[in-house]
Amino acid sequence: MTSTYWTTVASPLGPLLLTAAPDGALTSLSVPGQKGGRVVRDDWRQDRGPFHEAGEQLAAYFAGELKEFRLTWRTDGSVFRERVWAALDDIPYGSTVTYGEIAARIGASRAAVRAVGGAIGANPLLVVRPCHRVIGADGTLTGYAGGLERKVRLLTHEGVL
Repeated sequence: MTSTYWTTVASPLGPLLLTAAPDGALTSLSVPGQKGGRVVRDDWRQDRGPFHEAGEQLAAYFAGELKEFRLTWRTDGSVFRERVWAALDDIPYGSTVTYGEIAARIGASRAAVRAVGGAIGANPLLVVRPCHRVIGADGTLTGYAGGLERKVRLLTHEGVL
């Protein structure tokens, strides 16, 4: 019995690799060449069925018709990473926050900013969990596991740049 389903969805960022648990909960969204992104394994089952809603919402997002994803997903990170990832969900479309602001939102010390950055870089749900909306304290577009050019495209799409 397989535990992971997968499919690809076309997007302006390139083909997106989506994975889901047997119950249909989205478990990852990766872009080509992503640092730490998922790669299809032999024991996974290719099946578009569990991804119908995700595909529709992604298409609407890229068409400028959707600003907030409403998908069921499940991630598997440490308690700290899950807190950071949940804080990403609260960043509104068309806005940005700093790594320090994320640290403050989860009650982490200023010294934890680097750990916050590491957790954001490990976000398994690019685009739908908007880590692209996190920027450096000085306003620079720092780091993005999917590549800075994709971060620029996403922030431009959302009207930030």
